[in-house]
Amino acid sequence: MSDDTTSAQAFAKLLAVVAELRARCPWDREQKLADTPRHLIEEAYEVADAIARSNFPDVAEELGDLTVQSLFAGLILAEQSKFDIATGMQNAAEKLIRRHPHIYGETRADTIEQVLENWDQIKQQERESKHPHGAKSLAHVGRGLPSMIRAEKLGEKARSAGMDWGNIREVLAKAREEIQEIEHALDRGDPAGAAEEIGDLMLAVANAPRFIGMDAEQTLRAACDKFVVRFDEVARIAASRGLDLKTMTPSEIDALWNEAKAAPRATGPR
Repeated sequence: MSDDTTSAQAFAKLLAVVAELRARCPWDREQKLADTPRHLIEEAYEVADAIARSNFPDVAEELGDLTVQSLFAGLILAEQSKFDIATGMQNAAEKLIRRHPHIYGETRADTIEQVLENWDQIKQQERESKHPHGAKSLAHVGRGLPSMIRAEKLGEKARSAGMDWGNIREVLAKAREEIQEIEHALDRGDPAGAAEEIGDLMLAVANAPRFIGMDAEQTLRAACDKFVVRFDEVARIAASRGLDLKTMTPSEIDALWNEAKAAPRATGPR
């Protein structure tokens, strides 16, 4: 950004461009509010991926794209209701002020733990004022989040209410129990029951990383990246030997997989 351009000016220019496109571009004009979540989610994940790669130019670019999608959704919302972008930003500012009484009020909070405790208490009070009969339920937690992140957040909220596993080994024991229940469902020819038990297994596993100070989403993302590297190495080895993965036996593919794990280019935890 040039020295003579402020953040406010840049934001105003972006908003003006998004508004003009909404008014004049055929594609933008056809979009409905219901069309916006997919683009918002995609851009948010692009931001997360750029951050994970520590690619700061990409982070800046993707944050810009995410802002565009947020503004676009806000413009459509303003067309359909009394709410608009200004209202949303004003409400967000007031919420931040309200939830940081140690900065804008008289409350004391000298540690991160105290800050988070205050935040949760204020958030609970806000929820009780809006939904007095269901404020203590977990039904509201992470409804719009991807299931992996929601599962972890549900575990965190349950813990704050006093219900949680004691340590990661208890989580692993629960996972082994769920695997047995999956096998029992399969033995009795009950695919629906097996699917339900697989869900229980996934819920337990999603909460395992937080017991060792890790994040479930990033842990799974790292595993996906590692799988891609090793799959590509398996495919490379197979191609170099004139082998077709589609015609190979599971044991033959497993042998290639173990070979790929040992290859220098397929680095990472094994």
